Amino acid sequence: MVRAFVVRPLLALCVVGGSPLVLAAEGGGGRPMTGLQVFSNAGIVPPEPGWVMSLSSFWYDGSLKGSAQVPIVGALSTGIDLKVSYTMANFTHVWDTGKGRWNYASAIGVPVQYTDISASITGPRGRTLGTGDSGTQFADMLVTPIAAGYHFDELNHISFSLPIYLPTGAYNDNRLANPGQNNYTFMPTVAFTHLDGMGGELTLSGGLEFYTENNATDYKNGDLFTLDALWTHGFGNGWNAGMAAGYIQQLTDDTGSGANSGFRGRSVGAGPTFGWEGKFADAQANINARWIPEFDTKNRPEGNGFSVNLTLAFF
Repeated sequence: MVRAFVVRPLLALCVVGGSPLVLAAEGGGGRPMTGLQVFSNAGIVPPEPGWVMSLSSFWYDGSLKGSAQVPIVGALSTGIDLKVSYTMANFTHVWDTGKGRWNYASAIGVPVQYTDISASITGPRGRTLGTGDSGTQFADMLVTPIAAGYHFDELNHISFSLPIYLPTGAYNDNRLANPGQNNYTFMPTVAFTHLDGMGGELTLSGGLEFYTENNATDYKNGDLFTLDALWTHGFGNGWNAGMAAGYIQQLTDDTGSGANSGFRGRSVGAGPTFGWEGKFADAQANINARWIPEFDTKNRPEGNGFSVNLTLAFF
């Protein structure tokens, strides 16, 4: 049973349902980007041992408008304009566990981020100051100690994982453009993949995000829930296209200096996705691109997200 579906490229990205984007804002921004938590075959941990390498690039252009005060790097802002370009190299090792319905993997992701942000900061005595910042630096590393996958049959699969962001990225509480968030983030994730047997799939990915306190600003983001879906239809010769959608909901209030009770964020977005999969040299290859416009947000930046992903699997 296990070897029967190896002919289709199988992906075990180190994110396995976690998001590779870091928003440079506290107060409900957190790490996820709408519709980009889910990847093709996210519910599948490959049955054969080996390495999976991927390079993912993300772009986000959005803004947070309104008069509500938003905490950021220990200050308060009444508006944020944000542009982010984020690239992560992922390395996943699939462990040799023999034939069977369970398979396991571990992974690490190393990111670089360009951030361009402007915000209207409330300074001393309530005076409003226009402030902007930009920079390119290493962001927080993403580690997945364990991802476990179970194969119901050749077409239906589920994975369980615990990606963890480590505070390794550059962070300075005197700057706005911080690629790091200066906290640990634990993201238990479940993903389910149904293959239609004709080059298409339906993948659902859900997860929670738990943040530790940013001890530089004495601020702690509230817990987040993410739900993402990916549906594609195969057109032959490895080509596919479909839709991706995402929902983010903050579950608990932020706490700490400047926290606004009830200022919980939410966002919804959906857009097209297309890709190709097949053999490239000695590797199974997958290329995917998508565009996710956000159309229903609250207390979060609203804008457009784009991503391109290249994955090579060596088994």
